[in-house]
Amino acid sequence: MAIKELPVVRERGECCELPKVSESWASRTSDLMKALGDPTRLTMLASLWKADGPICICDFTAGMELTQPTISHHMAKLKEAGLVESEKRGIWIYYRMHRKLAPATRELLAELID
Repeated sequence: MAIKELPVVRERGECCELPKVSESWASRTSDLMKALGDPTRLTMLASLWKADGPICICDFTAGMELTQPTISHHMAKLKEAGLVESEKRGIWIYYRMHRKLAPATRELLAELID
């Protein structure tokens, strides 16, 4: 049986070149999206965005009916992403939106949060 060779129409990877995308941008943006990708964290962030001042961790535990360790876990993720900052007042930790949010992050949050 004879084998018929078919013509090669296109070699893999030879059609077009992808636009350049910064790996550091992709990593930073992915970290931000991961932080925003949880409903609890998004609710906490929206509360901080809308608040007139810092919010005590105790208000999150009472208002969201979650345990303090759960709230602290989520807040740590937001802090790692550079979205929030905290200060200790007595035995309580108060959180607020990070004062030095990147302009693009601030614009994104303004679009996401009513």
